[in-house]
Amino acid sequence: MQARAIARGVGMSPRKMRLVLDLIRGRGVNEAYAILKFSKKGATRPIEKTLRSAVANATQKADAQGSYLDADELVVREAYVNEGPRLKRFSPRAMGRATPIIKRTSHVTIIVDRKE
Repeated sequence: MQARAIARGVGMSPRKMRLVLDLIRGRGVNEAYAILKFSKKGATRPIEKTLRSAVANATQKADAQGSYLDADELVVREAYVNEGPRLKRFSPRAMGRATPIIKRTSHVTIIVDRKE
């Protein structure tokens, strides 16, 4: 039984988010929580929040079908980041010029499934 969670418009660049997602892809949910807890990257908070949402969605889906699902049985089947909309800002520079600053955002998708 697959369940997914999507976090849209996370205020961090996709490149930084992928560094953390590569660590948890294919791991068990409890192991992924441990990796995220002890990682120093700033992307761990939104990714952990999305992972918790995916696990909650899986348990809700199991309850709706009338079956029991233990969270220890779940595995991070897919985890990927897509680029969200960019915020374009301008910073003042010397001699009246302006330089663009591009603030990137991300869409995080995590899919959990039972172990096979």
